[in-house]
Amino acid sequence: MKIALDAMGGDNGLAPIIAGGLQAIQEYGVEIAFVGQQHAIERELARRTHDPAAIEIVHADQIVGMHEEPSAAVHARRDSSVVVGTQMVKRAEAAAFVSAGNSGATLAAAQLFLGRLHGVRRAALGTVYPTLHGVCLVLDVGATTDCKPENLYQFGIMGHAYAQGVLGLAEPKVGLLSSGEEEGKGSVLVKEAHQLLKSAPIRFAGNVEGKDIPYRPVDVVVTDGFTGNVFIKTSEGVAALLLKTLEREIKRRPHATLGALLAKQAFRATKACLDYSDYGGAALLGIAGIVIVAHGRSDSKAIKNAIRVAKQAVDSNVMGVIQEGVR
Repeated sequence: MKIALDAMGGDNGLAPIIAGGLQAIQEYGVEIAFVGQQHAIERELARRTHDPAAIEIVHADQIVGMHEEPSAAVHARRDSSVVVGTQMVKRAEAAAFVSAGNSGATLAAAQLFLGRLHGVRRAALGTVYPTLHGVCLVLDVGATTDCKPENLYQFGIMGHAYAQGVLGLAEPKVGLLSSGEEEGKGSVLVKEAHQLLKSAPIRFAGNVEGKDIPYRPVDVVVTDGFTGNVFIKTSEGVAALLLKTLEREIKRRPHATLGALLAKQAFRATKACLDYSDYGGAALLGIAGIVIVAHGRSDSKAIKNAIRVAKQAVDSNVMGVIQEGVR
């Protein structure tokens, strides 16, 4: 399986992306097509041990910056790494595309060149969220900010398919993010979506409140892209705040430092649970191709795991399952 990897995306330069791609070749048995400026990629590869037979370099001269307007940049920069990588999937030259670059540009390129699956009205970005009892999938977290009830219905079906194929859950429970657990709670959008999801061919568990998600009452959380994006980013901020506050307070108290040393393994486990790099990237669901959006600050581990997510999505035919579900 060949995965196209955007070598020019990301906040930390080429090094972690190249390293993550090479790690994925070794661990997952994939081939990697590094997409970007050829000379820069070759220089970075020359510094590392690698198998040339498992690597392709696809030249793309332009780069879409993190702060560029996504749609305009995609139309103007047809020789950018994000556009070239997406078109490789369109031409079946790669099974999937992974990018840690401008997420809006990746979404725009996917919708422009790959299009949506038949019957899918809006794409959804689904990300894995750590909980006390494993992980759950939250979608949408930014692809479609303004949704209609039928969009949330389809998000439920797409999330169910992804949870089965990639997360390996036989019968995932799907919940609808709302301001209360009761069926009548929430906005007009949530109330109408609730009625649609009740009739969906999935295991719908009803409404779920944001405060309960960290305890994993459901396996898939459905919401609109605006709410989902705010929820995810707020959670990231709170998690970072808790860890930094704990570290600061321990340093202020000499006796607490001794306790921290004794609890070192527990602190490591906690940080690992909250480490985004373990979960790879967010899958762009509903698109006629496998596209994974990695975090802009991804290190090599995160890139490697984003490639793993792409491979799992291809292997489990997530795209075909979604297509069947929305017919």
